Order: sequence, then structure tokens, then C-alpha cells
Amino acid sequence: MIRKLHDCIGAPLRQLDDWTVQRFNGLIPFPDNIRHLFQTVGPRCLVGSKPGEDRCAAIIPGGAAAPPCPLHRLSLGIGITAQNLLVLCVVVFPLFARAQTSFPDTSSARSVSGQFIVTGAPSPAARAGLAAMPKIATNTDFVRLEPALLAVSAERIKELLVRELNPELRGLDLPAPPPGKIFLALHPAQSTDEGVTIVSRRSPDGWDYQVRLPDVLSRTRYLRAMTGVLLLEFASRDARARSAEIPAWLTDGLSQELLATAWQEIILSSPDKMVNGLPVSRTITTTRGLDSLAGARRVLRDHAVLAFEQLSWPTDAQLAGDDGGAYRASAQLFVNELLALKNGPAHLRAMLETLPKFYNWQLAFQTAFRENFPRPLDVEKWWAVQVVSFVAHDPGPAWTPAVSRDKLDEILSVPVELRTASNALPAHAEISLQAVIRNFDRARQVAILQTKLRDLELSQLRLAPPFAVLTGEYRRAIADYLGSGQRTSPVLRWVKHPFTSSSKTIMNGTLRKLDALDAQRRAIESAIKPEGIFP
Repeated sequence: MIRKLHDCIGAPLRQLDDWTVQRFNGLIPFPDNIRHLFQTVGPRCLVGSKPGEDRCAAIIPGGAAAPPCPLHRLSLGIGITAQNLLVLCVVVFPLFARAQTSFPDTSSARSVSGQFIVTGAPSPAARAGLAAMPKIATNTDFVRLEPALLAVSAERIKELLVRELNPELRGLDLPAPPPGKIFLALHPAQSTDEGVTIVSRRSPDGWDYQVRLPDVLSRTRYLRAMTGVLLLEFASRDARARSAEIPAWLTDGLSQELLATAWQEIILSSPDKMVNGLPVSRTITTTRGLDSLAGARRVLRDHAVLAFEQLSWPTDAQLAGDDGGAYRASAQLFVNELLALKNGPAHLRAMLETLPKFYNWQLAFQTAFRENFPRPLDVEKWWAVQVVSFVAHDPGPAWTPAVSRDKLDEILSVPVELRTASNALPAHAEISLQAVIRNFDRARQVAILQTKLRDLELSQLRLAPPFAVLTGEYRRAIADYLGSGQRTSPVLRWVKHPFTSSSKTIMNGTLRKLDALDAQRRAIESAIKPEGIFP
């Protein structure tokens, strides 16, 4: 009886080769003078064993084995009796059978470089939720994430971003990855606009990052999150006290550039169909003369390019893309022009490296780009020139009279918040340029009127003829008030002291000019037919 029970346990053991890699979810028997049984400490231990050797290799699914670790033994103190062997035969044999027929664990994955570790595949119930909806599965604007594809996608995004910042590495192998890890934690998406969380943690080897991602999100949001955490990792490699703070325009600008040039190669979504039992996703692309700014041009035909000050301090609506994409398009254009500068990629890398040394990115930017912009105002002048050149080369189709009327009204209005009492909630309103000149201090007047000058100049190229002529008169009136003295391009001049001793006389004269121009504008608007054209 005892011999038969011994054969019952030993038969499955003898079927294994000298080296075996199996996964167990329960007890693992190891003979020790045929007197005790021993148990591993982990519920999922991948075991590599040789006769007479009690060691295991912990293998992460999708990656290489970690250094062997000794098994922790737990003596059960079970004597070998017929009853005990019968119980063990019933318990242990099914474990071996289950281990030999189990499939690889797909709930986690590790990238080829080992820098990205993905965990948290959705449960079967979650797979049948948002990610399985037909309108999500067939919409290329959304990406459905799963661990194996996400690990590959992360490596491709990193490689493309490194080559974007290091043009000299194109065509060459990338250097070895840093010791810091990026953990990508997936969870079932509750909605298509769910946010992404990035958490940084100081470790003995550097900085580790955790990115909490929903398994369904838009391509733009996914690529923005991955670009953001990679820029954090680049900037904080040598940081000790604190992690870097990446400016929003850099994250949005680079992510939009990657999205425009290679999104089909770097964004890998879960396949939406099965062919012959295999998941298949098909993409057909035709590209001729790739222009990475084509999307930005389409957006900026209907929206003014943002000034450097607006790029530096974006609103929540702009970061969320609720401004029609104007912020993201302007940021892409800004980053594109920076990279085109002499030694632009090197200066941008220097900025990233020095970010942890400063409490705001402006100082790091000024330090890194001192060769191009010796003074802080130089970058604003340079950006104004780039914007005018960009719009002049591709102003877009001319606006109809009705659209021209609305655009000019929007430019000549200034949004403000009004409070009827100190403890009252602010009410949103719009005031005229005349109200700005009458009620605001010099510094605020200069900032607002300089922005309006720039918007008027850019829009004049697309306005209907009557409104375009009127826009030129508005520009001259504002430029005279600021004391620019330039008629062709007042936006290129920063007025440090725009007011003279006779400022009151100049102010009254400017107010009369603006009132007269407003009257002309109303007369032109009244001549527009209901169809939106002039008679």
C-alpha cells in the first residue's frame, strides 16, 4: 500500500526533466530524508530545480529570470504513514497536473530594456465593459491598453523621444537605460475622459515613477502622459533632493510632435477582431511629404497663436484641450521652432538637466538658452517674429464677412471678472479697449494692448476687405497710444515706458479715435446681409 502511494507521488516528479520551470499555487514537496515537507513563501513561485538543489528563479511574465533566491523551508513535521501519504497524494498530484497545463500569466509584463514594468490587466468583467464597446473598439482616437502591448509601446515612445532630443543618435543604438524604473499600473476605465496620475518616489538607485492609467483613453492623453513621465525621468536622473517640474508647453509640444509623426508605430491598441483564432488589427497609411505641423496649421487657422506669456501660464481649459486645441498647437509650434535653433536640441537637453536645480522652469530655460536669448524679453521678440512668419506663409482661407465680424468683435473685447461685493462670487463680463485705457494701470494696459496688437495683425490677413482695412486703423491707434512709432509691425517692439508727461492728452485722443472706429465698425456690420455677405 505504502509503495503504491509512493509511486503515486513520484510518478509526476519523474516525468519532469532535470531543469523545470513551473508555476505553483500551493505546496511544493521536496524530499528531505523522507521525513518532512517544505513550502515556498510565495503563492506564485516560478521554480527552477535540479535534483538535490533547493533554489528557485523568480521570473516575471514576459521578462528574464531574476537572481535565484533560496526557498524558505517550513517543516510540517508529518511522519510518513499510509494515511498521510494518501492525503498528500490526493492534494499534491492535482497541483502538478494543473501546473503543467496552465497558461502564461498575462496580468503583468516587462519591457525589453527592463525600465517599464506593467501591472494590472483588467478583469474578465472589465474586459466586457468600456473597452469592449463597439464605438470604442472601432474609434482610432481611443487606445485600449493591455500589459504586453503597453510595454512595447512605452519602449517605442522612449526611443522616438530620445532621438527627437538627440538628433545625432538617429540610426544608432540607444545607450543603456538608467537604473530608475517606471511602473505602469492599469485599471478598468470608468469613462473616456478619466485622468492619468503620475507619482514619483526616491529610491536608492534614483527616482522611480508610477503611472496610473485607465485601460481606455484618448491617444492624445495617453501620449501626453507617457511623454510627461519620460521627461521627468530624463530631467531627474541626477536629482537628489527633489524631482524636476516639467513646463506644460514642453510636454504638450513634444507629445503633439510625436503624435503627428509616428502615432501608428508607437501607440499600440488592443486588436478589435479575431482572424483564424488570432487577434488582428489592420492599419493602412499613405504618407507623402510628411509635415508634422499640418495638424497645428489646421487648428491655428481658426485660433490665434498664443503668446509666450500664455504658453507659460496655461489655464485648466487649455490643458484639457477645451480651447479648440489652440494651446497644444501653439506649444507644438513653439517646441518645433526651438529645436530648429542653432544647438536647439542640446539647449533643450541642458534645460531638462538643470530643472531640478531651480524652483521654476523659467530660470532653467534662461540658463540653457542664454546663447539664443541673452535677455528674458528676447524670447518674446523672437517668438513674435516666428508667429508672424508662420501665419504669413499659411494664413488659411479668407473669412466670410459674418465670421470676420465675430472675430474682430472677439479681439476688441477683453474678458474680466467683476465682483459686486468683497465676499461675492466673481461674475464674468467683457469690456472694451476704452474701458481698459480708462481704468487699468500702466502695466496691465501694456500687457493687454500688446496682445491685442498681435491678434489684430495676425487676423488682418484673413478678414474680409472692409474689416481688414478697419483693423489696420485700430492697430495704428493702439500703436500711437503705446508710443511704438512703428506702423508695419508694432508687435515686434516691447514698450518699456510707453507713456509721456502728456499721457492724459494722448489718452483722450486715443479714446476718441477708438470711439470713431467702433462707429465705423457698426456701420459695416449693419451692411452685412443675413446670408453673411456684403450687398
